[in-house]
Amino acid sequence: MGKHKPRQQSNSSFGESISLEGYEGLIYRRVSSKRQELEGNGLQSQEKRCLEKLKEHNIPHRTTFSDSFTGGGDFMRRPAIREMLDYIDAHPHKKFVVVFDDLKRFARDVENHIKLKYAMKSRGVVLLCANYNFEETPEGEAMELVSAIFNELERKQNKRQVVQKQTARLMN
Repeated sequence: MGKHKPRQQSNSSFGESISLEGYEGLIYRRVSSKRQELEGNGLQSQEKRCLEKLKEHNIPHRTTFSDSFTGGGDFMRRPAIREMLDYIDAHPHKKFVVVFDDLKRFARDVENHIKLKYAMKSRGVVLLCANYNFEETPEGEAMELVSAIFNELERKQNKRQVVQKQTARLMN
């Protein structure tokens, strides 16, 4: 079986692309609670989809980082994100692709989405998502921010709903 050449990752709507040859794949997966981590299969299904994405681009999988963390806020509070950034920093001569299942796994609020993306980009990391294509165009960046805004809205609505249900249970 011959070695496959890594696919190119589109970097703009003008057909410019970057070669992913020589990159190593890091997977970031996250569930929202220890209960989901222990009782569900969310981490395994996320990893499977991420491995498929790496395979699609012929990128070898190096390691996986897993969090059980809920909500928005400073991404540096997520242990696996800190561990992943430390890993990247400890290997400055390597090129990495970080792949995750969904934009919601990346960040749950707009401010930290932007900060985390910058933290990755400043380290030369290429981001891949199993169900989203990053485009470094004005339109692509706008759509990414719209998605981040809706992810933040959904997180806040979920939080409100949990509080309402807890309040109703206490009143009963």
